[in-house]
Amino acid sequence: MKRTREAPRNSRGLLPAALALATSAMLAGGTVAVAGPQQDGAAPDNQRASTGNTVSLHDVIPAPTRVSEESGAKFHIRWNTGIHTPADSPEAEEVARYLQRQLRPSTGYGFLINRDQPGRNDIVLRLDGSRAKLGDSGYRMDIDRDRLTIHATDPDGLFYGVQTLRQLLPAKAESDFPRHGPWKVRGGEIVDKPRFERRSAMLDVARHFFEVGQVKTYIDQLAQYKVNYLHMHLSDDQGWRIQIDSWPRLTTHGGSTEVGGGEGGYYTKREFTEIVRYASARNITIVPEIDMPGHTNAALSSYAELNCDGKAPDLYTGIEVGFSSLCIDKDITYEFVDDVIREVAAMTPGEYLHIGGDEAHATTDEDYRKFMSKVLPIVEKHGKTPLGWHEYAKTEPSESAMVQYWGTTNSNAMVAEAAARGNDILLSPAHKSYVDQKYNEDTELGLDWAGPTTVREAYDWNPGSFMESVPESSIAGVEAALWSETVTNSDEIEFMAFPRMPAIAELGWSSSDKLDWSSFRQRVADQGPRWEEQGINFYRSEQIPWP
Repeated sequence: MKRTREAPRNSRGLLPAALALATSAMLAGGTVAVAGPQQDGAAPDNQRASTGNTVSLHDVIPAPTRVSEESGAKFHIRWNTGIHTPADSPEAEEVARYLQRQLRPSTGYGFLINRDQPGRNDIVLRLDGSRAKLGDSGYRMDIDRDRLTIHATDPDGLFYGVQTLRQLLPAKAESDFPRHGPWKVRGGEIVDKPRFERRSAMLDVARHFFEVGQVKTYIDQLAQYKVNYLHMHLSDDQGWRIQIDSWPRLTTHGGSTEVGGGEGGYYTKREFTEIVRYASARNITIVPEIDMPGHTNAALSSYAELNCDGKAPDLYTGIEVGFSSLCIDKDITYEFVDDVIREVAAMTPGEYLHIGGDEAHATTDEDYRKFMSKVLPIVEKHGKTPLGWHEYAKTEPSESAMVQYWGTTNSNAMVAEAAARGNDILLSPAHKSYVDQKYNEDTELGLDWAGPTTVREAYDWNPGSFMESVPESSIAGVEAALWSETVTNSDEIEFMAFPRMPAIAELGWSSSDKLDWSSFRQRVADQGPRWEEQGINFYRSEQIPWP
């Protein structure tokens, strides 16, 4: 059973009625003023992001690598501003269409795409960046009175430059309906590239199920902060959320409930493919997780033969962990794992498949090693690279495998040994980057086993030097993980993720010399009016000087 889908809030796919008015005026050679709410008068400096005043080029999250502002110069987006894109790059044209969809609703302007010579007052997307200086995902933005140009070596860099451009416009540029301008961007130059390749978020859809539209909403929010991976926790004791044709009861039975006894839900293959494609169009790769050998009660309840005693347990709706395990000595267990990994791998074009491996307290250490020795080759057989929680590092996976650290200290012998063997390490220390933890003891939502975790605590650590005996060269990146024991809808996802998810995103993108709490707290404050325009239900932390 699935709930009625919730459409993504702040959808950008529809052309507003005001565009027809703007286009008519363009053809007539005139300008158009689209009716909208009256803007407030002068505001304090820390409200500049929510007014018609221009935003400083420094006020971006994640913090750019290098910024230089040109005093007095401004680029004006007007009714006749177009978007120029290379003629020979369909991917760059997709970025242009994304930008077009973002800016049309609030401005009412057409932003016609051209592939010939860029005109005066155009936004120009160029694939002419230096790979040596910008890498695969970096960009350079030049802004003067006549033109705003984003240079990159590939379309990924153009996309990230577009996210920066969004933040350089007034907060009202995020509106779903036409607003009055002016639409100005300060002159100058931004040169920017990521510190780590992997800037990830995780959404647990197993404890509570989230519909396709809710996942899309979160994807759009992640993309704004240059997050490029979404790890989806698809199975656990409380629910199985992905259709597996060869084992249909996983969803019809195992997906029929959730924490607290709700009706649960699951994604059909078509729906999951829709999520994968939607994320890909926003430079986000979906990483599916099928947790094993523990966290498997939903599967064990669905198929009795997966249990050592041949008896299926009842469905589980609590939040305790560590009590379930696949039967390690049965051949059917590995037939099951092979089928599941084969079908999930076929739905996800990304390199990695997450096999969980955490909190397998009901499995002996000997059985755990035996299980992983059979499962890791299955993952590789189906063309994927294994990724798992750090407990599985004790089985010494191949050098290509990735290890995800979720502990609450900055020292772990298994992780250090894995790094020494050549495994990349993904950091999600629970007391820092688990955004499902309470902000403080009075927070209504969230858990506190690793927290509470304030915004400052989420931000104030350096991934490159965090783990003892693990060099920065072994760090693949960071992940903001959101478990859903207490989270049931999009408003609650947003409340827990904002502003801590942007904090983790900055740690993954920005160079270490740019990580500064006093700067970040002010830049987050400037995001508040933007989140209000987008309808994001963020937590107004007392640590942030909100407007």
